[in-house]
Amino acid sequence: MLTINEIAISADDIKNSVYNYQSDLTSKLDKLDIDFNQDIINEIVLWKVNRYAAVDNETLNLINQIKKEDTQINPELTEAILLRLLSKEQKGFRLAMASTVLRFRNPQIYQIIDQRVFRFLYGKELKYSVTNINEQIIIYLDYLQKLKEVCAEHSVNFETADRVFYMMDKVYNPDEKLNGY
Repeated sequence: MLTINEIAISADDIKNSVYNYQSDLTSKLDKLDIDFNQDIINEIVLWKVNRYAAVDNETLNLINQIKKEDTQINPELTEAILLRLLSKEQKGFRLAMASTVLRFRNPQIYQIIDQRVFRFLYGKELKYSVTNINEQIIIYLDYLQKLKEVCAEHSVNFETADRVFYMMDKVYNPDEKLNGY
């Protein structure tokens, strides 16, 4: 590793050094001239951990077509939303994050797909190709169906199922390691 004392830095080197880290959010945060609130702190934290995900208006419009009072999934709308959130153009989203957005939009029809819950329901590890969006959509829709069936069978409230089964996996599988943990 080189340090500043070990290299000769020219004025051109400094001029040509372009800082390009989360450029849109960096620019927004650099221009802040208001009192901080929790939303600003959240954006700063997300900037620091490189987890900020700006969503375009078309995707937001699709998400907002899901109403809190909906009780049935609209597979075509769900697929359209997931296709946009999981696309290469959209940064910061994978299946778990996309399902989290949907879950908070309407927990009556969506739940978070989580490694622990998936393992607890299916008895196997959640695996999918991050480049195969159609596969991810099928996995998620199948997961929601399986979750509904298990909830009905065991009298679990679907709206809290992701949390209930997450905790059950932690209790019943404490020694089972998960990928990435």
